[in-house]
Amino acid sequence: MTSLESEISTNFTQQQKPGVTVWFTGLSGAGKTTITRALEQELHSRGCKVEILDGDIVRENLTKGLGFSREDRDENIRRIGFVSQLLTRNHVIVLVSAISPYTVIRDEVRQRIGNFIEVYVNAPLNVCEKRDVKGLYKRARAGEIKNFTGIDDPYEPPTNPEVECRTDLETLEESVSKVITTLEELGYLRKSGSD
Repeated sequence: MTSLESEISTNFTQQQKPGVTVWFTGLSGAGKTTITRALEQELHSRGCKVEILDGDIVRENLTKGLGFSREDRDENIRRIGFVSQLLTRNHVIVLVSAISPYTVIRDEVRQRIGNFIEVYVNAPLNVCEKRDVKGLYKRARAGEIKNFTGIDDPYEPPTNPEVECRTDLETLEESVSKVITTLEELGYLRKSGSD
Protein backbone atom coordinates (compact mmCIF):
# COMPACT_ATOMS: atom_id res chain seq x y z
CA MET A 1 0.00 0.00 0.00
CA THR A 2 1.40 3.40 -0.98
CA SER A 3 1.53 6.26 1.53
CA LEU A 4 -1.33 7.98 -0.33
CA GLU A 5 -3.48 4.84 -0.18
CA SER A 6 -2.68 4.50 3.50
CA GLU A 7 -3.70 8.12 4.17
CA ILE A 8 -6.95 7.69 2.22
CA SER A 9 -7.70 4.49 4.14
CA THR A 10 -7.02 6.18 7.49
CA ASN A 11 -9.19 9.18 6.60
CA PHE A 12 -12.02 6.96 5.36
CA THR A 13 -11.92 4.85 8.51
CA GLN A 14 -11.94 7.91 10.78
CA GLN A 15 -14.85 9.44 8.90
CA GLN A 16 -16.86 6.29 9.56
CA LYS A 17 -16.29 6.63 13.31
CA PRO A 18 -19.19 8.35 15.06
CA GLY A 19 -18.56 11.80 16.42
CA VAL A 20 -18.78 12.44 20.13
CA THR A 21 -18.92 15.38 22.50
CA VAL A 22 -16.56 15.11 25.46
CA TRP A 23 -17.89 17.60 27.99
CA PHE A 24 -15.42 18.79 30.65
CA THR A 25 -17.15 20.31 33.66
CA GLY A 26 -15.64 21.60 36.89
CA LEU A 27 -14.82 24.71 38.86
CA SER A 28 -12.81 27.56 37.39
CA GLY A 29 -9.15 26.60 37.74
CA ALA A 30 -9.82 22.85 37.99
CA GLY A 31 -7.84 22.16 34.80
CA LYS A 32 -10.49 21.75 32.10
CA THR A 33 -8.73 23.83 29.43
CA THR A 34 -5.33 22.32 30.19
CA ILE A 35 -6.67 18.78 29.72
CA THR A 36 -8.63 19.60 26.56
CA ARG A 37 -5.58 21.17 24.89
CA ALA A 38 -3.38 18.17 25.70
CA LEU A 39 -6.13 15.79 24.58
CA GLU A 40 -6.56 17.72 21.33
CA GLN A 41 -2.87 17.17 20.51
CA GLU A 42 -3.13 13.43 21.21
CA LEU A 43 -6.26 13.07 19.07
CA HIS A 44 -4.73 15.06 16.20
CA SER A 45 -1.69 12.75 16.32
CA ARG A 46 -4.11 9.86 15.71
CA GLY A 47 -5.66 11.58 12.68
CA CYS A 48 -8.93 12.57 14.35
CA LYS A 49 -11.09 15.55 13.49
CA VAL A 50 -11.22 17.58 16.71
CA GLU A 51 -12.70 20.91 17.74
CA ILE A 52 -12.45 22.64 21.13
CA LEU A 53 -15.28 24.79 22.43
CA ASP A 54 -13.78 26.63 25.39
CA GLY A 55 -16.26 28.43 27.64
CA ASP A 56 -14.22 31.64 27.86
CA ILE A 57 -13.77 31.89 24.08
CA VAL A 58 -17.42 31.03 23.41
CA ARG A 59 -18.50 33.84 25.76
CA GLU A 60 -16.43 36.33 23.75
CA ASN A 61 -18.07 35.30 20.49
CA LEU A 62 -21.20 33.14 20.47
CA THR A 63 -22.75 34.23 23.78
CA LYS A 64 -21.32 37.70 24.28
CA GLY A 65 -24.59 39.30 25.40
CA LEU A 66 -25.31 36.81 28.16
CA GLY A 67 -24.66 37.51 31.83
CA PHE A 68 -24.23 35.14 34.75
CA SER A 69 -27.77 34.67 36.03
CA ARG A 70 -28.94 31.06 36.11
CA GLU A 71 -31.07 31.66 33.01
CA ASP A 72 -28.15 33.17 31.09
CA ARG A 73 -25.79 30.39 32.17
CA ASP A 74 -28.32 27.78 30.99
CA GLU A 75 -28.72 29.57 27.65
CA ASN A 76 -24.92 29.69 27.29
CA ILE A 77 -24.74 25.91 27.77
CA ARG A 78 -27.65 25.32 25.36
CA ARG A 79 -25.83 27.28 22.64
CA ILE A 80 -22.57 25.41 23.23
CA GLY A 81 -24.60 22.20 23.15
CA PHE A 82 -26.21 23.11 19.83
CA VAL A 83 -22.85 23.74 18.17
CA SER A 84 -21.50 20.52 19.71
CA GLN A 85 -24.46 18.58 18.34
CA LEU A 86 -23.83 19.86 14.80
CA LEU A 87 -20.15 18.98 14.93
CA THR A 88 -20.75 15.59 16.58
CA ARG A 89 -23.15 14.44 13.88
CA ASN A 90 -20.46 15.33 11.32
CA HIS A 91 -18.00 12.82 12.82
CA VAL A 92 -16.04 15.37 14.86
CA ILE A 93 -14.73 14.76 18.36
CA VAL A 94 -15.85 17.89 20.21
CA LEU A 95 -14.02 18.85 23.39
CA VAL A 96 -16.14 21.25 25.47
CA SER A 97 -14.46 23.03 28.36
CA ALA A 98 -17.13 24.87 30.34
CA ILE A 99 -17.87 25.20 34.04
CA SER A 100 -21.52 24.30 33.32
CA PRO A 101 -22.43 24.29 37.02
CA TYR A 102 -25.99 22.94 36.90
CA THR A 103 -26.90 19.26 36.54
CA VAL A 104 -30.25 19.79 34.80
CA ILE A 105 -28.83 21.70 31.84
CA ARG A 106 -25.89 19.29 31.46
CA ASP A 107 -28.38 16.42 31.34
CA GLU A 108 -30.51 18.30 28.79
CA VAL A 109 -27.50 18.78 26.52
CA ARG A 110 -26.48 15.12 26.95
CA GLN A 111 -29.96 14.01 25.82
CA ARG A 112 -29.90 16.31 22.80
CA ILE A 113 -26.44 15.32 21.59
CA GLY A 114 -26.63 11.57 22.25
CA ASN A 115 -22.97 10.69 21.75
CA PHE A 116 -21.78 12.32 24.94
CA ILE A 117 -19.08 11.69 27.52
CA GLU A 118 -19.10 13.71 30.71
CA VAL A 119 -15.72 14.37 32.31
CA TYR A 120 -15.74 15.76 35.83
CA VAL A 121 -12.54 17.72 36.30
CA ASN A 122 -12.42 17.58 40.06
CA ALA A 123 -10.16 19.74 42.19
CA PRO A 124 -10.98 21.14 45.64
CA LEU A 125 -11.95 24.79 45.82
CA ASN A 126 -8.80 25.74 47.77
CA VAL A 127 -6.64 24.20 45.01
CA CYS A 128 -8.58 26.06 42.32
CA GLU A 129 -8.12 29.31 44.24
CA LYS A 130 -4.36 28.76 44.41
CA ARG A 131 -4.26 28.24 40.63
CA ASP A 132 -6.31 31.38 39.98
CA VAL A 133 -4.06 33.15 37.46
CA LYS A 134 -6.76 35.68 36.52
CA GLY A 135 -7.50 36.64 40.12
CA LEU A 136 -11.20 35.85 39.71
CA TYR A 137 -11.65 34.06 43.03
CA LYS A 138 -9.95 36.91 44.88
CA ARG A 139 -12.29 39.42 43.21
CA ALA A 140 -15.32 37.22 43.94
CA ARG A 141 -14.38 36.93 47.62
CA ALA A 142 -13.99 40.72 47.73
CA GLY A 143 -17.52 41.09 46.32
CA GLU A 144 -16.32 42.56 43.01
CA ILE A 145 -17.76 39.65 41.00
CA LYS A 146 -21.27 38.42 41.78
CA ASN A 147 -22.71 34.94 41.12
CA PHE A 148 -19.26 33.38 40.92
CA THR A 149 -19.41 29.59 40.84
CA GLY A 150 -18.05 28.03 43.99
CA ILE A 151 -18.19 31.27 45.99
CA ASP A 152 -21.70 32.74 45.92
CA ASP A 153 -23.24 30.50 43.26
CA PRO A 154 -23.41 26.71 43.55
CA TYR A 155 -21.57 24.09 41.55
CA GLU A 156 -23.45 20.80 41.21
CA PRO A 157 -20.90 18.02 40.65
CA PRO A 158 -21.83 15.18 38.29
CA THR A 159 -23.12 12.15 40.17
CA ASN A 160 -22.18 9.57 37.53
CA PRO A 161 -19.67 10.96 35.01
CA GLU A 162 -18.02 8.62 32.52
CA VAL A 163 -14.63 9.97 33.64
CA GLU A 164 -13.42 11.76 36.75
CA CYS A 165 -10.05 13.51 36.62
CA ARG A 166 -8.62 14.43 40.03
CA THR A 167 -6.23 17.13 38.92
CA ASP A 168 -5.00 17.73 42.46
CA LEU A 169 -3.85 14.09 42.70
CA GLU A 170 -2.93 12.98 39.18
CA THR A 171 -0.67 14.21 36.40
CA LEU A 172 -1.91 15.78 33.18
CA GLU A 173 -0.82 12.65 31.33
CA GLU A 174 -2.90 10.46 33.67
CA SER A 175 -5.98 12.63 33.16
CA VAL A 176 -5.60 12.57 29.37
CA SER A 177 -5.03 8.80 29.44
CA LYS A 178 -8.30 8.27 31.34
CA VAL A 179 -10.25 10.12 28.64
CA ILE A 180 -8.46 8.35 25.78
CA THR A 181 -9.16 4.95 27.38
CA THR A 182 -12.86 5.81 27.72
CA LEU A 183 -13.06 6.96 24.08
CA GLU A 184 -11.47 3.65 23.03
CA GLU A 185 -13.68 1.51 25.26
CA LEU A 186 -16.85 3.21 23.99
CA GLY A 187 -15.81 2.78 20.34
CA TYR A 188 -15.22 6.42 19.46
CA LEU A 189 -11.49 5.92 18.97
CA ARG A 190 -9.39 3.04 17.71
CA LYS A 191 -6.96 1.67 20.24
CA SER A 192 -3.43 2.93 19.64
CA GLY A 193 -1.45 0.48 17.54
CA SER A 194 -4.53 -1.38 16.20
CA ASP A 195 -5.14 -1.63 12.47
